[in-house]
Amino acid sequence: MPQHAEEHRSKKRKHAAAADAGGGTAEPSTKRSKKDKGAKVLAKADKGKSRATDAAFRVARASLTLTVPPVFAADVRGGVEEMLDSMLMRYIPALQGVVLAHDRLQFLDQVASVKADCPFAICKVAFDATVWSPRVGMKLAGKINLCSPDHVSLLVHRTFNVSIPRHHITTDVYEFEYGPAENDPEFGAGEGEENPKAEGAEEQVDEGGRWVHKVTGTKLGDTDGYLEFTVIGLTIANQMLSLVGSIQPNPFSPEHVPVASVTTSPGSKPSKRASHPDPVVLSEREVDALIEEGSGSEEEDAFQKLGRMGDEAEAAERRAREAAEEATRKEKKRKRRESKVQGDGTGDGEDVSGEKKSKRKKKS
Repeated sequence: MPQHAEEHRSKKRKHAAAADAGGGTAEPSTKRSKKDKGAKVLAKADKGKSRATDAAFRVARASLTLTVPPVFAADVRGGVEEMLDSMLMRYIPALQGVVLAHDRLQFLDQVASVKADCPFAICKVAFDATVWSPRVGMKLAGKINLCSPDHVSLLVHRTFNVSIPRHHITTDVYEFEYGPAENDPEFGAGEGEENPKAEGAEEQVDEGGRWVHKVTGTKLGDTDGYLEFTVIGLTIANQMLSLVGSIQPNPFSPEHVPVASVTTSPGSKPSKRASHPDPVVLSEREVDALIEEGSGSEEEDAFQKLGRMGDEAEAAERRAREAAEEATRKEKKRKRRESKVQGDGTGDGEDVSGEKKSKRKKKS
């Protein structure tokens, strides 16, 4: 007991001495607290997600049946992984997105089945698929890589193509500014050779032109060339996914639907129902007449001309063949008529000679 009491008193004296030496003000600690470290990590994460498009990414648990070739009989798992690798960066309709990665492969059956004489092993597997599946109406951000008077092209995550057509660009705020021509003397070669790699992608974007603000003259997008847009359509071709975007405030408004321009003559009056014309039904004769008018135009296609000439030659040959057949038919009729006349003459002569012979017999 005495030893414990002495240790307790010594600890109290040490704490009191430290408080007196500090004078009531403690020196700031050089060590960072766990809260500060966590806040810094979150700040970095938020900085990386300032153009957040993570809503388009998701992990889905998928299952499917694969037929593994016999070359992978010794390593079925390796064969399945290789077959799953062939699905990467392709749009899979069942997953409604582009498969970016797969993980946690699992065989649903203990053994694979082989049917009849087919050497392929049929096995059911399940795996986690990381999918990029943007939806219509979702807001994403991409970097501008091409500008033209008709559209703006972007890259999302430096991989996926996005096209923003002209009618989905706020043309009342932005206008297209053409870039310098290649043979423009003011756009000298010396300026481009001074810093060939300084501006990099910006020079490639600005070569053909750029969209700028009508009042301030600033380029479309932020300082880094990123532009936020709304997804209004998905285009799938050859298992590749591309997006159609819009930067209009109300991208799904009917006002942004493109309307084909209709040219009218100066004397004609515009109809009130020009936007919704009535359907015109043409008869077969009218269609044939239109085709004949088109074929008789000055700019007639060479193949159409050859076809027309072939048809004319065939018709002339048919007429000649019909005329020859008609002449042959007439000649046959004439010969039949002559043979008939000759047959009637020989029959009368035979009757007269028979009568004379019978008279001679009677006299004898």
